[in-house]
Amino acid sequence: MSDRSALPRAGRAKANSHALPLAVDEESICKAVRDILRAVGEDPDREGLRDTPARVARMYAEMFSGLRKDPREPLQKTFTQKYDEMVVVKDIAFESMCEHHLLPFVGKAHVAYLPNGKIVGLSKLARAVEILSRRPQVQERMTQELADLLMKELDARGVGVILEATHTCMTIRGVRKAGSLCTTSAMRGGFKDNQSTRSEFLSLVASGR
Repeated sequence: MSDRSALPRAGRAKANSHALPLAVDEESICKAVRDILRAVGEDPDREGLRDTPARVARMYAEMFSGLRKDPREPLQKTFTQKYDEMVVVKDIAFESMCEHHLLPFVGKAHVAYLPNGKIVGLSKLARAVEILSRRPQVQERMTQELADLLMKELDARGVGVILEATHTCMTIRGVRKAGSLCTTSAMRGGFKDNQSTRSEFLSLVASGR
């Protein structure tokens, strides 16, 4: 049974309300990669490059798989629970692709929410991060998208999101500053309005470092 068929009826209706892109056109990617190899002065038919276009096509299909998935789906299954304190999941590893240069940025997400009578499985938070990251992205937008998604789908009293990532578009090209780290944050609800809640979240993220 697919994940989509396992959704509650209301969840399926919500997830189907937005059409998702069709499958990746790997044939077109292969052709484009061959053209790029020729354009840089290479021979796409030599032994070492003969299978490269197909490999790149499969890579893009994997790296951009989030375009064909709905990040709301993992969050549809919740559990009624009388718990009103902060829930924090730290160090959720992710890999994404900078939409400006189509180069990877890799990092960790730290996510927290204040439940409003219901909680969600912790792995579902990681799955939502995975789906949002597997598409052409910028870190700033991904941070906001994740915070807004959790706030809405969990009906949370507050959400805090921090992303930390290394961007190869500035470590292997251009300015070439290896070791640089980009940190972005988005606070919603109680995390934005209550300084002590925000400070607790930041302290929990920093603990153990």
